[in-house]
Amino acid sequence: MKTIIHKAGTRGHADYGWLKTNYTFSFANYYDPRRVHFGCLRVLNDDFIEAGKGFDRHPHDNMEIVTIPLEGKLEHKDSMGNTMQILSGDVQIMSAGTGIFHSEYNPDPVHNLRLLQIWIFPKTKNITPRYDQKTYDRTARKNRWQRVVSPTEKEAVWINQDAWFSLISLEKGKNAEYAFQNAGNGAYVFMIEGSAAVSGTQLDRRDGAGFSETGSLELTALENSEILLMEIPMQA
Repeated sequence: MKTIIHKAGTRGHADYGWLKTNYTFSFANYYDPRRVHFGCLRVLNDDFIEAGKGFDRHPHDNMEIVTIPLEGKLEHKDSMGNTMQILSGDVQIMSAGTGIFHSEYNPDPVHNLRLLQIWIFPKTKNITPRYDQKTYDRTARKNRWQRVVSPTEKEAVWINQDAWFSLISLEKGKNAEYAFQNAGNGAYVFMIEGSAAVSGTQLDRRDGAGFSETGSLELTALENSEILLMEIPMQA
């Protein structure tokens, strides 16, 4: 098994006042040739957005963009005519395909917003742009995997890639095994909160690690933990 570890403190960082963000992979003004992508995982941004602030209308194409609010709510508007609010507990995906414009704002005048934004290289380019979001019961992921992104499963938001995202709330001392869906895929594990050992590698809050050349992972929570696992093809 191959392992690449990205400790939280080694991420790129930017402070725009209204936006404070940490970049796991090269993005915007942060560039590290060793951190351009992990397989089909291109972007993993950990964003803090002040109340009433956000990203103005901007374009995307040929990218699968997944947004997971951690605290607060996000207002999304796009050129397909969607105006949606995404809350903590929701997962949103946008297949940019042939091209789309959208804006993202924290509509709350008082409370700040924390979210993860993740970009995945698509399986098929130049598809018709597509939007989806779903709300998940967070109690249903207690000590078990909850699939939130999938190319095949109806309970998850659909993605234009052979990729599967799963969340788990793993209590201290509990174990969980993850078996890969596709041989040859890798998995990137992001420790949202807490601390856990992942196949012998300790990850603490906001640490991430990529695992490849294996068919499964074993997780043990060292404290109560919230964990995101993204299984993705290793050929970008």
